[in-house]
Amino acid sequence: MGTWFIILIVFCLIIFMWYVHDKYVQRTHQILVNYPIIGRLRFVFQEFREPFRQYFGDEKFYESMDKLDWVYSASRDKVNFSSFSPSQPLPKPKFMLRHVNIVLNDNEVDDDFSVTFGEKREKPFVASSIIGRAPMSDGSISPEGTRAFVYGAQRGNFPINSGEGGLTSNFFVTHYNYDKNYMQVVRGNSFIYRVFKLAKFFFNEPVAIDFYRKMIFKGNQEADTYVFNKDKKCFYRPNWNAPLENFPKEVPADMPDIILQISSGLYGVRDKDGNFDMERYKKQMSFCKMTEIKLAQGAKQTGGKLVAEKVTPSIAYYRNIEAHKDLFSPNRFPYATSNEELFDFIGTLQEASGKPVGIKIVVSDYDNIVPIAKEIKRRIPLNLPFPDYISIDGGSGGSATAPLEMMERIGMDIRDALYLVDKVLKDYGVREHIKISASGKILTPDDVVITLCLGADFVQIARGFMMSAGCIRARYCSGATKHQCPVGLATQDIKKRRHYFVQKHSNYVKNYHNNILKSMKSLLAVMGLKNVKELNKEKLIFLDIDSIIHDDMDALFERRISLKK
Repeated sequence: MGTWFIILIVFCLIIFMWYVHDKYVQRTHQILVNYPIIGRLRFVFQEFREPFRQYFGDEKFYESMDKLDWVYSASRDKVNFSSFSPSQPLPKPKFMLRHVNIVLNDNEVDDDFSVTFGEKREKPFVASSIIGRAPMSDGSISPEGTRAFVYGAQRGNFPINSGEGGLTSNFFVTHYNYDKNYMQVVRGNSFIYRVFKLAKFFFNEPVAIDFYRKMIFKGNQEADTYVFNKDKKCFYRPNWNAPLENFPKEVPADMPDIILQISSGLYGVRDKDGNFDMERYKKQMSFCKMTEIKLAQGAKQTGGKLVAEKVTPSIAYYRNIEAHKDLFSPNRFPYATSNEELFDFIGTLQEASGKPVGIKIVVSDYDNIVPIAKEIKRRIPLNLPFPDYISIDGGSGGSATAPLEMMERIGMDIRDALYLVDKVLKDYGVREHIKISASGKILTPDDVVITLCLGADFVQIARGFMMSAGCIRARYCSGATKHQCPVGLATQDIKKRRHYFVQKHSNYVKNYHNNILKSMKSLLAVMGLKNVKELNKEKLIFLDIDSIIHDDMDALFERRISLKK
């Protein structure tokens, strides 16, 4: 009996040490922090996925499981080659890329992937990359997740869209060289700092920072609105109450290129009564390169939605709303009862910021884009304001919170919508005045190339960047069920998100972007193109479900989009 008791004690001790190791010591596997020991079952099942792919591994929502594997491998900077054949070939119908017999070498393809928005503005936005992280709000995404994306965007030199949650403190995590005139700075005394260093020695830096934050802010519910400055060992956040003249005249060099999105809720640029605050907008644009007005997105044609569980005191602080209550924005943008009113409001923002301003829409038919094209054509000779770019989202469902009945019933597929918008703008003679951004189920380099061929100047990716940042597609993003995002990326659950690996995943985010561009160069090389700007619809062919090849894209889309003119 004594022997079995000793064995039981040893067994329990081992389990306890294993638990402590997974949750508080190891920093390799994100899932094990929130699910010590039992989380290892995921890796066991993952090992069975490949040999049992034909039974359990088929991917139905995306084109193939191979595309998802590409994203995960690219984010980890692994060699992305396949052996023998694809595990799950792309289904027909599908677009194909034309190649040439005398191909180029990769080093003969131009490294310039830049695109310029608002050439006529006082401060045009020259994006270093044609790929940006699509809008995902700080609120739908955890604070730690937002920080990972911001670090990744700054290190990878690509734009990041704020999402409708506005410019929160987490977008400033790379901005250490700030002026105290527009920042609020809080630091602990010498004793608290020594405790912080001790915690850092025994555990790891994120755990120590979390401990340091609790000691300094104690019960302050807005503690999460401050981010940590490693150089100065203090916490800081923008002081939006500081005078406008205290804010920088140029975007600080240590911040990523941020696109400020404004939605129907006007979050980040509203006063406490919900009205547009021009001075607050100017302050935020001190740190942003251009503005996007969100009229609609693919997952929902309604205003943004955050369930009460995600409306923390910090989110309430950022958005000037009440905490712990469902946050459902109005369906219609308040300054868009007509295209004329919307374009005049765009002109107000362009004049106030001196920077480009665009709109985000979803397209169902000609009636969604023709009135916009007509109004732009009318305004150009009159020198009246109009959008610098149009961002088009595909009609498919997305992350966060969206009504199921809208996810697959509203809006065209991004490729059909993109072709239609590009064609209509050309038919009305205004295409050269407008840039087009596209998003919707774009994951891999071939997706980006096809999207650019169909008329996009810029591509915004959400799902791919989510997966690169650790998303395992558990589909618990909304927080509306008893389950929360298990990796801490798309949740405000403090137990889940506080152990998210910010720095590790920020490098994955950077790698994913860089490997897309690297592989795009290889595709351009076999297509015989020296620059990404040479892509057009003539570089595509289409294989239909009956294996019939179509090489006239205009004729193809005329049949695909058979609409009343």
